[in-house]
Amino acid sequence: MPFPFLRNRHEPGAAAGVDTWLASWGLTGEPGVAAMIARTRPAQLASYNSPTTDPALLQIVANQIAYQFVFDDRAEEVGRRGPDRLLPMLCESIGILRDGRPPSTALGAALADLHRQVRDRCTPAQTARWAWAGREYVHGLLYEAVAQAHCSPVRLGLCNSIRSLTAGVEPFYPLCEAAQEREPADDELHHPAVRRLARLSADAAVWIADLFSAVKEQRAGEMINLALAHQRAHRCSLRMAVMLAIEQINDTIEEFEKLHAEIRPELSPGGVGYVEGMIGWIRGCYHWSRTVPRYEDAAAVSAC
Repeated sequence: MPFPFLRNRHEPGAAAGVDTWLASWGLTGEPGVAAMIARTRPAQLASYNSPTTDPALLQIVANQIAYQFVFDDRAEEVGRRGPDRLLPMLCESIGILRDGRPPSTALGAALADLHRQVRDRCTPAQTARWAWAGREYVHGLLYEAVAQAHCSPVRLGLCNSIRSLTAGVEPFYPLCEAAQEREPADDELHHPAVRRLARLSADAAVWIADLFSAVKEQRAGEMINLALAHQRAHRCSLRMAVMLAIEQINDTIEEFEKLHAEIRPELSPGGVGYVEGMIGWIRGCYHWSRTVPRYEDAAAVSAC
């Protein structure tokens, strides 16, 4: 990991805020949610990803991470019974994010409140980008459920395409914009190099987590995981598959570093900070994945 470990000093307050926010929408009262949050530590991930963010914005980041963990686990549980079972919860989310429709479930109410928090902190353009990226994430969960229900093994390329949507990293990039003193210009945000950096960052971040979740997901019969996709493609042990995944991650980070060095002199201070936010997700996911209880069985890969 070429990027040094950093941590936000406001993390304890964000952790307490996450517990309060989830409880206010009745989510921690649902089966398994409180234990899952204790094992995933959303505020810790927010702290590692956003080490210099002010307390108010850090709280939004932590709340969103917690929400996505709850939503993702719920979608996984429902999707196992058939992709069509996911349609009500996914359509509710799209309706909230796209059309401003009122929620009909506790999870939808939490999303609507999160949308309000983003509107209050971000510019209209940033909020629109946040909502669009959130809809892409929701669509990705349906694709994942379809892939899981299909009897044929998911090929490496298709797995990567679905994983890029379900990663849930890109909805946070507008919050990286909002953390800057001045909003990055549109020509910076849409510059091909900056867009490529965003893709590389999101892929590297979620693939790193895939390394540590591979044992857990293999036991659960999951398929949308970089390491497991390499295992299927090369018909090798999980240990070897993890090594192949690490090579792919390292290549991705090296491309990010090279492209970042080339484009940085052309960026405004806001653009520089925006890309630093992308770096935060690579670095943060690495250090979080190594220590979070959710992936404590990762060491078992050595025996596979």
